[in-house]
Amino acid sequence: MTVKKTKELKSIVERRGATIVPGAPNALFARVIEDLGYEVVYITGAGIANMQLGVPDIGLSTITEVAGVVSATADVIDIPIIVDADTGFGNSLNMTRTVRMLERAGAAGIQIEDQVFPKKCGHFSGKAVIPTHEMVAKIKAAVDARGDADMQIIARTDARAVEGIDQALSRAHAYIEAGADVTFVEAPTSYEELARIASELSVPQIANIVYGGKTPDPGRARLQEMGFSIVLYANAALQAALRSSYEVLGSLMKNGSLDLVADKLATFDERQQAVRKDLWDALEERYRV
Repeated sequence: MTVKKTKELKSIVERRGATIVPGAPNALFARVIEDLGYEVVYITGAGIANMQLGVPDIGLSTITEVAGVVSATADVIDIPIIVDADTGFGNSLNMTRTVRMLERAGAAGIQIEDQVFPKKCGHFSGKAVIPTHEMVAKIKAAVDARGDADMQIIARTDARAVEGIDQALSRAHAYIEAGADVTFVEAPTSYEELARIASELSVPQIANIVYGGKTPDPGRARLQEMGFSIVLYANAALQAALRSSYEVLGSLMKNGSLDLVADKLATFDERQQAVRKDLWDALEERYRV
């Protein structure tokens, strides 16, 4: 019997093994992540804003845009999906709709945060957070809205940058009391703060490692020793693709050929393998009339 994706994610989270979870802004990147053997994929809100819309992560994406990416991704991969649902796209009523939509689309876990809407990237300056009691109400709404009790509700706080680490931890405790399965203190600035997060909060924890961001990267082994459950590298794939695109297309503009950058390109066959063209060919043959 196939294990539900929600139950599979719950089991991964509960083992507290610092499981590395890369982010995907679309279904193709999710396919790459699955092909490489990762156990979970993270649908990144920043990635959707950057790659789908070409805008910064400042709260411009909508729930329908995010749900569309989740649905497309769930159609083509078999590993659990954690979805970045930003602030729930509004108040507690919006949160109810957001959770229902994303659960139907294929999410096994949904991350929500306590920033003022419209939110900003967790590693941007100028963030603001809503009162704790408002976020508690949103968490309760999210827990009530899920149809599957194994669906992981992940409560993120961005209070570290606004109110300090002690208040961020206090908020996380309140979110646990409200029913969050996992908490996520965003943008700690030292190894000591990371260790406090993992040791002082009772439920499984997420560390978010952003290349160029505010949080140091101790590596998986040390994060596992601390007791973290999930280690997000939310936009590593996007950053790699962006750098490579500039290099390849820049060379094409300059030289009028791809000859000098051919080693940076996936082959035609590799591209077809990534999208499982062989499976579609088999279906075409099966239903040929």
